[in-house]
Amino acid sequence: MASAVFEMLVSKPTTRTRFKRWTDREGHGPKAMLRVGLAMLQGARHEHAEALRGAADELDLSVEIVECRRAEHVSGALDALVLPGGESTTMRIASRYESLLAAVFDWMDAHPQRPVLGTCAGAILLASPGEGRSPYLAAGIARNAWGRQRDSFEAVVDVELDTPESTFKPSSPVGRDRFSHQPLEVASQGAAQLADGFPGVFIRAPRFENGSVACTPIARLGDEVVGVLDGKKLAVTFHPELTMDRRFHRWLLTEAAANGGEA
Repeated sequence: MASAVFEMLVSKPTTRTRFKRWTDREGHGPKAMLRVGLAMLQGARHEHAEALRGAADELDLSVEIVECRRAEHVSGALDALVLPGGESTTMRIASRYESLLAAVFDWMDAHPQRPVLGTCAGAILLASPGEGRSPYLAAGIARNAWGRQRDSFEAVVDVELDTPESTFKPSSPVGRDRFSHQPLEVASQGAAQLADGFPGVFIRAPRFENGSVACTPIARLGDEVVGVLDGKKLAVTFHPELTMDRRFHRWLLTEAAANGGEA
């Protein structure tokens, strides 16, 4: 009897239930990974990285931030690029050994439809790349035109830029990187953005020259243009990475996602 029961059990086909992984379920496929190059020349590079991560969270996108320290780091695999602030002359000199800036400009020449965000000195590099290259912005720019370091200031900037609305998510504190660098703690941690306007932080800021702007103004301080858009190149003379308003970084990621790998 026992032998008959055993034969029946082992001969009976078994049915297995396959439990789907979360990413297999309808509407929850894996998110495409955007690769954003961050030119590690000078300035608030790590704050830009945190702003990009925060913007990606707000947009529910996956982002890989590629720290570009040498020419070989700037590859065709990048979907977008950030040129941070700093001191433009120092940035040009510091980049010579690893040919980083030349590689950045070569990348922009090869991929004109991929978005670039330049802040403060990054705006200078876009408007005046030097090295015999044509400007990437139809706008003239003057270095340190607001004055010396002590003349730095904060002011509300009016912004007109087509970008998704914020779904503010406070970021968790981030530890130090492999070089023991840690992003600054932004003072306005408790507020995503001003009710009206953008919190502009101007630090030894450049100025777009009067009457020179032949592209689209997207940011103004009173009557003065402080931000422009020329094709896929967005340049501002202030430091959005030092605020919790991530609309400029959301613009960069949104444009990169919509680009779909186009040149």
